[in-house]
Amino acid sequence: MDAFFFGYGSLVNRKTHDYGLAYPARARGWRRIWRHTALRPVAFLTAVPDSGTEIDGLIAPVPNGDWRALDAREHAYDRVRLVDLPHHPLPFTPDVAIYAIPEGKHGAPTMAHPVLLSYLDVVVQGYLTEFGEEGVARFFDTTEGWDAPILNDRSHPHYPRHQDLSPSETDLVDAWLRQLKARVVHLDDHPPIPRTAN
Repeated sequence: MDAFFFGYGSLVNRKTHDYGLAYPARARGWRRIWRHTALRPVAFLTAVPDSGTEIDGLIAPVPNGDWRALDAREHAYDRVRLVDLPHHPLPFTPDVAIYAIPEGKHGAPTMAHPVLLSYLDVVVQGYLTEFGEEGVARFFDTTEGWDAPILNDRSHPHYPRHQDLSPSETDLVDAWLRQLKARVVHLDDHPPIPRTAN
């Protein structure tokens, strides 16, 4: 039987991968936070343990247990066993892994290492497609670190798996950022950063 991964960020957007047999699920004991690691030039989401929180995501089998492609995509993370998956549609209990940056190997985003809006757009588009606007609200509510600088790179996306958003999707992201009083930095006001490979 194939092992499964649990995606809670860009992997929720099916346009970013070709794991066709993906299913909505919910993991207990984790929350998301924006963090930066020395292995990447910009900040990304990571999962951190939190016994009181559940997060939505997608689970999908890894054919023949061949993790090489996913491990390369998630190279800044450790792959750890997910032990509490209370909500999923499968008729059996799958063996599931979640990717998380190890404790002590990540820090808060900075102006030099911001969150990319093109990445956030992809994540929110995925949650909207899979879980609707209520799922988008749960995503924002179960994610910490919204004081991070967010680089508006929509005009020249630095995230390699960036997607086109509809006007309503863009408006939804922007409305949440305004509600959270997020600090959005325009591309012209930020020094160049390397385009991320993952």
